[in-house]
Amino acid sequence: MNHLQHETSPYLLQHADNPVDWYPWGTEALAKASADNKPILLSVGYSACHWCHVMAHESFENPETAAYMNAHFVCIKVDREERPDLDDIYMTATQAFTGGHGGWPMTVFLKPDMRPFHAGTYFPDQPRYGMPSFRQVLEAVADAYENNAAQVDSLAAEVTRDLQRSGLAAGADADLSLDLLESAYRALTRDFDPIHGGLTHGAPKFPNPMTLEFVLRTYVHTGYERAHEIVTYSLRKMARGGIYDQVGGGFHRYSVDERWLVPHFEKMLYDNAQLSRLYLHTWAATADPFFKDIAVGIYDYILREMTAPSGAFYSTTDADSEHVEGKFFVWTMAEIRAALPPDQAAAVIAYYGVTEKGNFEGAHILNVPTEPAEVAQKLGITRETLMERIEAARTTLYAVREKRVHPGRDEKILTAWNGMMLASLAEAARMLDRADYREAAIKNADFVLRELGQDGRLLRTHKDGVSKLNGYLEDYANWIDGLLALYQATFEPRYFSEARRLADHVLAHFAAPDGGFFDTADDHEALIARPRNLQDNAVPCGNSMMARVLILVGAFTGEATYEAAARGVLRPLSAAMRQYPGAFGEALGAADLLVRGIKEVALVGDPTLAATRALQAIVERGYRPNVIRALTPVDCEDQAVPPLLDYRTHVKGLPAAYVCEHFVCQRPVTEPAALNALLARSPHPPAPSP
Repeated sequence: MNHLQHETSPYLLQHADNPVDWYPWGTEALAKASADNKPILLSVGYSACHWCHVMAHESFENPETAAYMNAHFVCIKVDREERPDLDDIYMTATQAFTGGHGGWPMTVFLKPDMRPFHAGTYFPDQPRYGMPSFRQVLEAVADAYENNAAQVDSLAAEVTRDLQRSGLAAGADADLSLDLLESAYRALTRDFDPIHGGLTHGAPKFPNPMTLEFVLRTYVHTGYERAHEIVTYSLRKMARGGIYDQVGGGFHRYSVDERWLVPHFEKMLYDNAQLSRLYLHTWAATADPFFKDIAVGIYDYILREMTAPSGAFYSTTDADSEHVEGKFFVWTMAEIRAALPPDQAAAVIAYYGVTEKGNFEGAHILNVPTEPAEVAQKLGITRETLMERIEAARTTLYAVREKRVHPGRDEKILTAWNGMMLASLAEAARMLDRADYREAAIKNADFVLRELGQDGRLLRTHKDGVSKLNGYLEDYANWIDGLLALYQATFEPRYFSEARRLADHVLAHFAAPDGGFFDTADDHEALIARPRNLQDNAVPCGNSMMARVLILVGAFTGEATYEAAARGVLRPLSAAMRQYPGAFGEALGAADLLVRGIKEVALVGDPTLAATRALQAIVERGYRPNVIRALTPVDCEDQAVPPLLDYRTHVKGLPAAYVCEHFVCQRPVTEPAALNALLARSPHPPAPSP
């Protein structure tokens, strides 16, 4: 076995018995490259990456290829999910070398001092797809390093200089305006696909939950019917497509076609965290039970299949099982008939459009191509009977599927992704009044605070009892977001106190001199550049999410320092948000909080009393994205409650609600109707519908 055998990352352990002499990233490998004067071959991927597995099988398991790699390079394997700093730096370099193309597996060639001089992604074992073979690339790179040292050094120096440029342009508060939000909304919705849904056309198709969330916020604030249509139509199309696991719940990564039919079959915790929250919010905004059902299906999948006994959430499941992509998830008509009684089999075949030919390599990806009412009419049954049979069949098909060989599961615990799932689950506990979700959220939070908190800061990853690696900005930002959501679901002051303390830590150790934040702390390992990611991608970038949570902490505390730091993130991005809103979904949501303002609701009363619960119910009515809530506990002595609750008392002995906005507080109210009227007021009348 090579040097990966003692790692905890499942991705690295998958390569521990390769004939390649892999090292993990660290001083040992870097020192060896320097001592031997060999270039570094840096290979970056993750466990659920299909093409990472293909390249591993074709090249890294090939003894001849491995021998060449070992002779000419120091080979380093990196799990991008553990080391987003390395992934960000060298992905930027890869895109520079490839004309903007990037992805995983990522293959980067470095000088011993970590400076890149060549890069690419997947390379086949034989020349095909218009690409050279991996062996040809290896030979060309080794020859260049040995025989053209000056040229290699010049190229590495040029790319590194570009990587080290990270300054931000100045911005003004005037740039953060209703006009910015309107312009971004109009730009996003111009790309709406009216046939298949989503905010892009063509293939591949990604769900883009952050941008859809921004469109939903726009609908809630303005009442634009167009925004309502875009969100609800898109979410229905996705949930009825093959990208959604119709049997087990949860979403796959993305669709390789424009119809949401054929997914890349891996499932990522971060996708399901964001999508569950979006479906939950859409249900709250529309009262349509379809969206609640999908959200609940995701939560139940996460708690059933992606939750450790400790309460922590696992990271991913693979696309492949038995070395075949999607094999675990697809069905033939014969398998369906064999598993189900005739009436259920007939319902499933009609409802999911199953054919003998199939829609994916001779089998069928279950999807819902026809409205249920039409299916029921063709079968001569009521819609209710159809759905009863489908639900019963799903239970049976799930049990049958459980006997198959499961895709691999990456069981490492990542702080950032757990924070995203915690935020969604805590909101679901509050909005759906689900005690089981609340208990799961508390268990998750307590595990991460216990196992991934160290010396007042956060660590990145935990597996097999080992927590390690400094937390990144995205870990702090997403975890703070989760804690704030959990505070509002439980009103336990300790969760707010920890969120505020971590926010202060970020301000002290991640802040950049020209505004915004670096992705790494000021005492992080020295790399060739200190990364600062400003665009949202598959997950919110740390700066966007940090802006959001700082605005919320500022609203809970009344301290201007937090909001000022958030403005320092968003002002320089205002022009980019206007021009490229698809890359700034989370940042636009944060800007919405600043521009439209936050309603701060302080509740005073015993939460076991009906009068207090009636006031709480008003705050939870519908989707209120710009409302925060705090509640004075029954026994709040010696508890660091949010300052929002300071000096709040009962009114004539009755539970009361205090509503403040823009540094102005209304008279406290004790009646639900009066509270609803206060929350319905908007300081910004909606603009005409575009």
